[in-house]
Amino acid sequence: MMLLRSSLFSLSMILSTVVTALGLILMAPLPFVWRSRFARGYAVYNVNMLKWLCGIDYEVEGRENIPDGSAIIFCKHQSTWETYALQVLLPPQCWVLKRELMWVPFFGWGMAMLRPISIDRSSGRKAVKQIIEQGIQRLKDGIWVVIFPEGTRVPPGVRKRWGVGGALLAAKSGAPVVPVAHNAGEFWGRGSFVKRPGTIRVVIGEPIQTEGLSASEINERGEAWMDETMARISSVPVTEEYDPAKHRK
Repeated sequence: MMLLRSSLFSLSMILSTVVTALGLILMAPLPFVWRSRFARGYAVYNVNMLKWLCGIDYEVEGRENIPDGSAIIFCKHQSTWETYALQVLLPPQCWVLKRELMWVPFFGWGMAMLRPISIDRSSGRKAVKQIIEQGIQRLKDGIWVVIFPEGTRVPPGVRKRWGVGGALLAAKSGAPVVPVAHNAGEFWGRGSFVKRPGTIRVVIGEPIQTEGLSASEINERGEAWMDETMARISSVPVTEEYDPAKHRK
């Protein structure tokens, strides 16, 4: 039954992605906020379909921590689920993502309409400079910037060192960092077609005020909060460090 429900959800997700991408392309001349609202409707639809078809619900702690004005989101990355949920829970946003995603038919085309910061992760300093320059502009435009500091989806029970790009953006811009933890990977893991029913726990942390902090200090505070929070909400204890050769499969 879980296989059937997961199959129905996947079909629904694919169809909604095609429709949304075409809609966003047609909306290209319109203001960003309109396109963002349209994309949010897509995210709401898929989060609800996941609940109705696969029995995956969620609960949120810390909504009161969402600040006024633009901010940088440092989010745990375990699943596809959070890419929908962040659009539902937080203000209009853009993402820092790998350039290859922009080549994915329909998904990438639609994403291009939402002012992402697409980077070539192999370009090193050039990618970091791009994050800082474009990120500061997005923040000035009132758009939140979503960053997955781990850089890739990491399975539950595995810890991966954070990249420095997001922390440098925070240090250079002075924008607050809002950390977001969740355990979605326990229900919809990377590479897992079958979705397991249950309730995802999401925690929105108090903003980290970055004025006067170095990038390393920002990452230290963010990682400490994330480790502590994940230990509280996850049923899978951390037992190993991330191994690219093993965990990218």
